[in-house]
Amino acid sequence: MSSYKFSLRFVVVALLMVFSVAAQELPPIVKFGSTVYGAGNQNWMATHDKNQFVYFANNEGLLEFNGSNWNIYPSPNETIIRSVKVVGDKIYTGCYMEFGYWKRQANGFLKYTSLSQKIKNKLIEDEHFWNIISFDHWVLFQSFNRIYVYNTKDGKFQFIDKHSYIFRCYKINNSVYFQAIGEGLYEIINGKSLLVSNDERIKYNRIVEIYKREEGLLLQTERAGVFQLKEKTITPYLFESDSELRQNSVFCAKMLSDGGFALGTISNGIYILNRSGKIRYHITQNSGLSNNTVLSINEDDDNNLWLGLDNGIDCINLQSPIRSFKDDSGFLGTVYASIKCNGKLYVGTNQGLFYKTADSNDSFTLIGGTKGQVWTLFEYQGQLFCGHDLGTFLINSGQAQLIFKQSGTWKFNSIPNHPNLIMQGNYNGLSILEKKGATWTFRNKLEGFDISSRYFELTKQNQIYVGHEYKGILKVTPAPDFLSVKKFDILKSPTKGKHISLAKYNGTIYYAGRSGIFSLDAKSGVFKKDNSLSSILKNDEYISGKLNVDRSNKMWLFTKNYIYYFTSGNFDKELKKHKISIPFSITNPMIGYESITQISDNEYLVGKTDGYFVINLTDFRVKTHNIILSNVSVNKLSEPIVNLSISEPGELTHDENNLIFNYTVPQYNRFIDVEYQYMLEGLQGQWSEWSTKSSINFKNLEPGDYVFKVRAKIANSSPENTVEYKFTILKPWYATNFAWICYMLLFITLAFYINKAYRNYYRKQEEKLIEENNLLLEIAALENEQQLMKLRNEQLSQDVDAKNRELAASTMSLIKKNELLNIIKEDLKKSSEENSGRNIKSVISTINSNIAEKDSWKVFKEAFDNADKDFLKKIKAAHPSLTPSDLKLCAYLRLNLTSKEIAPMLNISIRSVEIKRYRLRKKLNLLHDDGLVNYILSI
Repeated sequence: MSSYKFSLRFVVVALLMVFSVAAQELPPIVKFGSTVYGAGNQNWMATHDKNQFVYFANNEGLLEFNGSNWNIYPSPNETIIRSVKVVGDKIYTGCYMEFGYWKRQANGFLKYTSLSQKIKNKLIEDEHFWNIISFDHWVLFQSFNRIYVYNTKDGKFQFIDKHSYIFRCYKINNSVYFQAIGEGLYEIINGKSLLVSNDERIKYNRIVEIYKREEGLLLQTERAGVFQLKEKTITPYLFESDSELRQNSVFCAKMLSDGGFALGTISNGIYILNRSGKIRYHITQNSGLSNNTVLSINEDDDNNLWLGLDNGIDCINLQSPIRSFKDDSGFLGTVYASIKCNGKLYVGTNQGLFYKTADSNDSFTLIGGTKGQVWTLFEYQGQLFCGHDLGTFLINSGQAQLIFKQSGTWKFNSIPNHPNLIMQGNYNGLSILEKKGATWTFRNKLEGFDISSRYFELTKQNQIYVGHEYKGILKVTPAPDFLSVKKFDILKSPTKGKHISLAKYNGTIYYAGRSGIFSLDAKSGVFKKDNSLSSILKNDEYISGKLNVDRSNKMWLFTKNYIYYFTSGNFDKELKKHKISIPFSITNPMIGYESITQISDNEYLVGKTDGYFVINLTDFRVKTHNIILSNVSVNKLSEPIVNLSISEPGELTHDENNLIFNYTVPQYNRFIDVEYQYMLEGLQGQWSEWSTKSSINFKNLEPGDYVFKVRAKIANSSPENTVEYKFTILKPWYATNFAWICYMLLFITLAFYINKAYRNYYRKQEEKLIEENNLLLEIAALENEQQLMKLRNEQLSQDVDAKNRELAASTMSLIKKNELLNIIKEDLKKSSEENSGRNIKSVISTINSNIAEKDSWKVFKEAFDNADKDFLKKIKAAHPSLTPSDLKLCAYLRLNLTSKEIAPMLNISIRSVEIKRYRLRKKLNLLHDDGLVNYILSI
């Protein structure tokens, strides 16, 4: 029997585990793995500075996070840094056999200065420095063997030692305590250790932290719970959750600013308690923590809780107005609908309908029979309806009753003037539920309309408008008894689209889609675009048109970077717009099925693909932060990056014109984004678009003066401040003012010499041109003279030819005359012989005197000299042996006369002429082949 009871109990427990899931709603957690921050896994201590930069003692060195970028500064002696503490503008660290401080340089990076080197010979062998605290102008470095007290004013050291094992030291208000294992709790006064308590319960139980409360000091031990120290008396102190806390080994603890406590355990995550010690949150690796071993805790000025883990770093936004339930197991699934009804919180998911007691950390329980896809939850007249893939369920006290199973149900709406009827939109049209007595039943389907009706709304006149992604808006006219549909039409506007929806708000039906937000004009029955509401979908903000109307009369819409809600105007019908700066990437709902439900006065539950989160609008305030310029660097080609001073204006060479600006706002809320806007005066005259990117690179800047400005906005807040950085890019040496003066002088000199050279050149060209012109004139004169000479020669030639003709004519006349006279002479001689008359002889004598050679030659010579001057002189000079008779023959031959023509001139016979020609050839020394006439003509 006992065996049977045990088996039954086991089955019940197993079923409860199967059909329930823990429902702890936790503050947002930001996780940073070692691959993100680029250093070792373990983080032994955490602290923060006045700028809200956080620092961690990491296995690889000092780890810094400014809200945008992580920096790791290697340990000075390549050992694990165990402790870190910000004091003023210095970050003190301790590691193996070394401690000192880091200070920020003008370029924005930290530089280390060793303090332990001053007392190196006084260090204890193999010493680690596990803790650092500050008090007034002293800084205490604690190892397990000794406490080194450093005076920041004079740089001198004091030592607290003579204790075998110093576990930890603590600063409580104006007092400094430390625990020596096996000895008790000490307080340091005037540089000496004074025993406060050596109670056996704290001799060997390690005290991880001491809290200051009104009732005295509370000593948080590692395994023995909490003790109260009051007037040197130790008594147990019980937190409300003491029984659960005692089961854990506490490695670190911290009293929070709100009076609560944070306890980091060795293997069970972190406990966050309220002032009375009641557990608010227990966060483990299963519920969202990166690792179950918490090595360090630090609370920053924004009440974020930083956890240095055995593997990673987590930031818990304790004061966030958002609490998140993350379903890592996948049991709950994607949340499509939620509602608070009759003291229960119901969540409809793709896995079924779950519920739990509202405002509790109870587990969610699956309602039997509802496993599958839940689309909607609707409360009407105290009755909860569930629209399901299987149909319609009535939900009552954790029980589900299927009242409609003909088709899946998308949505419910009440019908004006018909309080006992509910219209539901189904996969295959519209149908009616009717209340009979105290229960609801399915009455009928509206015949004549079989189109899926995921979104539908009714007007006061019971006109139905159905929204369909692939058809658009359908106007449906039902019969008065809602048994059938008289007719339906598809409206031309708005057009169909993906993820559209319809919602009724303040009696007006609204449509939302990619084309904008439209409202139905009741008079015309036409949807008109609302430009004011549609403006929120500009700049690629549209994700989905799903509209949600909650019980508090708010209408919600999710966009790419915001969650919007609309409320009624005070004096007109225009809706007021409100936005919450939570981007879609963080809300992570199912696109097109976004859901948000009011679960209390100011709390709203938002469904996600892996659970849900709850927003408290009352606490949703964004704390302002200043933007910080963290680094300016120059990136030269093929050279290492050079970091510039950010505390004074920069002066860069012309080739240092590729600049990288890094800036940040140290804001760590997971659900709030920071956006930046920059401007570079000298290059651009207006601000850039808002962007989440925290760096900008300017390449190939021209020489000149520049002012880089950057500002940031957190969520909806206006920019708090603007950071400026002035810098100058110098001109290259060849473009400086001095170089330009040299260029001007060189140019003037060059211009002078070029002008001089051109003047000389043109002068020479002018002289050359004049010379050429003179030469041309001379040539022209010569040509004219030659022409004139030619004309004269031609005239002379004509004169010679005329003279020659005259000479030839004269010669021929003489020859004819002599021939005639010879004939007459011969005839007279014959007559005289016959008659022997004296008169005849006298005539013959007269004839002889007229044909005498001397007179003929004289006449011929005068004519020949006029025609051919100097010929006789030339041939006489060439041949001095020539006789006058030879010259006569030459003259006759030059006239190209034949021997027959010459004979009468010489008054000799032809034979005698031939003989004279022969003799002349001899005198002229002519060869046999040389022509006599040709030779004479050639002279």
